[in-house]
Amino acid sequence: MIQQRVSRSLQLIARQQRQCLRIPQHQSPFSTSSSAFRSLAPPISQRLLQRRQYSSAQEAAEGKQGQAASEGASKEQLKAEEATKTAGNEDPVQKELEAKKKEVIDVTDKYKRQVADYRNLQIQTRREITAAKDFALQRFSQDLLESIDNLDRALSNVPEASLAGGEGGGANQDLLNLHSGLKMTEKILLQTLSKHGLERVDPSEGAEKFDPNKHEAVFQAPQPGKEDGTVFHTQQKGFTLNGRVIRPPKVGVVKNS
Repeated sequence: MIQQRVSRSLQLIARQQRQCLRIPQHQSPFSTSSSAFRSLAPPISQRLLQRRQYSSAQEAAEGKQGQAASEGASKEQLKAEEATKTAGNEDPVQKELEAKKKEVIDVTDKYKRQVADYRNLQIQTRREITAAKDFALQRFSQDLLESIDNLDRALSNVPEASLAGGEGGGANQDLLNLHSGLKMTEKILLQTLSKHGLERVDPSEGAEKFDPNKHEAVFQAPQPGKEDGTVFHTQQKGFTLNGRVIRPPKVGVVKNS
């Protein structure tokens, strides 16, 4: 484009020179041509400068963009290389530290589990020891129940009139001594057994409600003035050992309906 414009300007100059040949001799032919060249020269030079400035600015912008892109690519490449190096070349000390941490966690977990199992074993052992102490006399107590029942029957079979003197007004001193001796023996025996947890139960004395977990109902009978389900008679007294029923009492229960 620039060459075409220069060639056109030169053609214009050549035309003007031809016209100058036709000018009279008192006029110099170079005055018009030089003035025409001067009039044409500034626009061409200015255009050339503008084009050079534009191309240089465009080249500078393109160079900056290319430099920025190359710098970004180099940074990404460096990051990728560092990541591959760290992934490929892990620190053996770090590996060993992580392994030791896992081992410590496993050992701590096992220790806690063993401590919990040991404590549970201690609690269970204490319960078994306590139960063994509390109910070690259960068989021996059951063997004594028949003797206690016989003492109770012997005392209950002595009529009150014989103890008070009867119709003759004189009481049998030997019978009174025997009765008082049996009663004292029964009392001492029950006190001794009570120290070891054996207690005699007579629900008819307190008019207790019938409880199938503690009592054994033998019969039912109407009793005026008493509530249904109340124990009114004890056929055989029961016994408990440290709160556990070893023989339920045999009772009669009120049933009015």
